[in-house]
Amino acid sequence: MNAWQLTGVGLVLLFGVFGVLVPGIPGPLVVWAGLLWWATAERSALAWSVLMAGTAVLLVNQVLKWLLPARNVREAGAPYRTLVLAGVAGIAGFFVVPVVGCPLGALGGLYALERVRLGSHGDAWASTRTVLRAVGLSVLVELFACLLVVGTWVGAVLAG
Repeated sequence: MNAWQLTGVGLVLLFGVFGVLVPGIPGPLVVWAGLLWWATAERSALAWSVLMAGTAVLLVNQVLKWLLPARNVREAGAPYRTLVLAGVAGIAGFFVVPVVGCPLGALGGLYALERVRLGSHGDAWASTRTVLRAVGLSVLVELFACLLVVGTWVGAVLAG
């Protein structure tokens, strides 16, 4: 692989890592696609091994991403309908106040829906914090998995 192709793969992987933090961009899928591009162009045993290991890590990540936060959201008692409506409020907030409006709209929508559901400020805020911790844990698990895969790719490129 020449330097331009490696730079392209690196940029795709970097975009995937940033995609974990930006709603709407499937970060792990982009990272996996970059790894697949590199492995098919490189065609070495090391490249295919890195692709297989990366695939396994990203699949385990998908399982963990859905299992870990579900437990905490259930503990808070927040129905999934509330999470969906808070997501819609985040999307609407993005268009009202670009970029910053997305998290503010989602947070405000989540709190407002929990306030209506639970009635008191304290209970709504406690539930909102629990939901935010659960979502944050999911993002951190996904970010760690993508960084692990990208780090393995960097190590393989330097070794090869």
